[in-house]
Amino acid sequence: MAKKIAILGGGVSAMTAAVYLTTKPDWQEHYELTVYQMGWRLGGKGASGRNAQFGQRIEEHGLHVWFGAYVNAFRTMEYVYDELARPATVPLATWQQAFRPHSYVVLEEPINSEWKTWPIEFPLIDGNPADGTLDLHFWQILKMLHAWLHQFVSELESKAKTLNKKTKVQTKKARDRSLLQHLVTEVKAAYNHFEDDVHGWFDSVKDEAQEIWSSPSILMEQLNNVVSLRAQDKQQKKLDNLSVWYLVRKIRRWLKSEIVEHLDDNDDLRRLYICADLAIAVTVGLIRDKVYDRGFGYLNQYDFKEWLARNGADKQYAVDSAPVRGFYDLVFGYEDGNFDKPNVEAGVSILAMLRIMLCYQGGVMWKMQGGMGDVIFSPIYELLEKRGVTFKFFNEVEQLRCAQDEFGQWQVNEIEILEQAPLKHDSYQPLVDVKGLPCWPSEPDYNQIREDVAEFLQSENINLESFWSGYREKYQAYFDKEAQSKTLVKGLDFDEVIFGISVAAIRHLCPTLLNVDPKFEAQATQVKAVATQAFQLWLNKTDYELGFQSSSTGEHPILSGYSEPFDTWAGMANLLDKEQWPQGNEPRNIAYFCSALPCSEYPPQNDLNFPKKMKEIVKTNWLNKVHNDMAPLWPNAYVNGDFDTTVLFTNENSTALDSQYWRANVDPTERYVLSVKGSSQYRLKTDGTIFNNLFITGDWISTGVNAGCVEAAVMAGMQTARLVGGLELEISGENGFEPFS
Repeated sequence: MAKKIAILGGGVSAMTAAVYLTTKPDWQEHYELTVYQMGWRLGGKGASGRNAQFGQRIEEHGLHVWFGAYVNAFRTMEYVYDELARPATVPLATWQQAFRPHSYVVLEEPINSEWKTWPIEFPLIDGNPADGTLDLHFWQILKMLHAWLHQFVSELESKAKTLNKKTKVQTKKARDRSLLQHLVTEVKAAYNHFEDDVHGWFDSVKDEAQEIWSSPSILMEQLNNVVSLRAQDKQQKKLDNLSVWYLVRKIRRWLKSEIVEHLDDNDDLRRLYICADLAIAVTVGLIRDKVYDRGFGYLNQYDFKEWLARNGADKQYAVDSAPVRGFYDLVFGYEDGNFDKPNVEAGVSILAMLRIMLCYQGGVMWKMQGGMGDVIFSPIYELLEKRGVTFKFFNEVEQLRCAQDEFGQWQVNEIEILEQAPLKHDSYQPLVDVKGLPCWPSEPDYNQIREDVAEFLQSENINLESFWSGYREKYQAYFDKEAQSKTLVKGLDFDEVIFGISVAAIRHLCPTLLNVDPKFEAQATQVKAVATQAFQLWLNKTDYELGFQSSSTGEHPILSGYSEPFDTWAGMANLLDKEQWPQGNEPRNIAYFCSALPCSEYPPQNDLNFPKKMKEIVKTNWLNKVHNDMAPLWPNAYVNGDFDTTVLFTNENSTALDSQYWRANVDPTERYVLSVKGSSQYRLKTDGTIFNNLFITGDWISTGVNAGCVEAAVMAGMQTARLVGGLELEISGENGFEPFS
């Protein structure tokens, strides 16, 4: 008999698990899959909607961009699109049409009370992200890292010469000479051809009577040579570690003695210095903390900035530099949304940054060519629905309960479900057609809901996705009876449970489970989440017309490290052709903004005014942003120092400001999962609870990424499917925090 599997939630992890569980041709002989989803759409934090009142515009929870190092995520979506096999006439018929590589990244630097724009155009690398790997050896990581460091140092040396600075360093200590002698022995045994100046340097190293004078470029060349050797043979020699340690610290001393004094006056020099200094600090830290033997997980006892400073990163220029702040912004890495409390685990941060920089294929980033709902969750839904997975929309999980079986084993035995919207027919058809593309609407299709309930939902303005909807109380007052609910029972309605609802909801949904499982309780307590805020603007002017410099390829910027709140901005004009504005009355540009949202306490569920209050805060924040903070980026949007609201595209039925879109992501299921220092140790595996029929999944479990992102969510879903279905699945990078030895 087929096992009945209840999938709770419709986010990335839960849907990934469903996709892989249905990969077997005979999967229905093994299990029945039923997805229970509150509200009218899939997606979780990644849900997007089309607003029919505003040109079928795309409304997101925030900015969603994929990295070219999302190996597992791209493999999964490539599979989904290939299996779905949409007709060529359908927009975004293939994954290659749904995603486009993106190279133009911008950071902002506050220098002498002025914002300076740091544009970066990453090289495109031939390849498909789905064919990449996250499984790099320790020495492979150092090899790729030092390829970048070599480039930075070479450019710095060249600039030092133009400034008439010294480009030679001397080695005096016998111990240091011995390290260089080890390096020369290793390199000469492996390589045959060297330039004359390198031969001369080798001789000076070997000959005790000669002084050793080295240029930074010679040191970097030999450093790369020895690291490349170890990347090939994967040997671990103590003298190799010490040699690498000596060389990068020697280069650091040269930078500080010859370069630092010129940094405030030279943007290019400062940026090269920051990149080199960060690469050196990472190298020093990886060796000092014995990551080869201990793994990246050992570093999670430190915050990222704390770890950088501990390993000698320049506190004035590098530790709080634009690349570092940009990473904290990327992962919303601020406890309680407090921008004065940055907190991200060092191991998580370093591994993520190295993978982003070293493992990408195609573009360093990839932009979706529609809303995340359109590009990710519509094709997943279509594929799963075609394969026979049952979807129960408007089914809100309210509580899981547990009990011991006859053998004393704990298991989930009941699931309480609130039935939010009884339907007129057996099933709900969730998608709408926008210019031929299947999309999720921004509100339910009330025509498919029983008339009396549809009238209730609209008249009471019920948000079916909100923890603070007041549904039960309002239903009781409206109908003079209790809201309709049901209890799923183990053995009758389900055998196993895939819990794909986010970590901040666990305490509300699983109190009885937490009471008997200390590790699950610790995870719910220690793995934290943060509220976020976002707004989207539709504009009458392009980025260039607003005054922002375009890239050499014409790409729109993805910018971070800017002032708080809303430290991140992305130009999203690539989505204009996917919206459906009246001909002759269309916007010319779209801008997305997002950041963490300060909120340290969340009220009880009966405080129905809380979401409205937080949304008003977000509105105040984004109005302050455009009126007071955007002039450095959009100088042409201001007249006599005041923001010109005519640059905003407006719907004929509302004002320019009210025509825009903003939201506060405060619900437990919407908050962004954090990686505060020391929290990874509390993350459980998918089968890590004491309940033998419960599989937890999401970017909040232990995955090999341990950060809030699509790649972690996909990896979690794959791990869940592998255990539930007994599948053989290779998950790239899942052992990323383990020792290399």
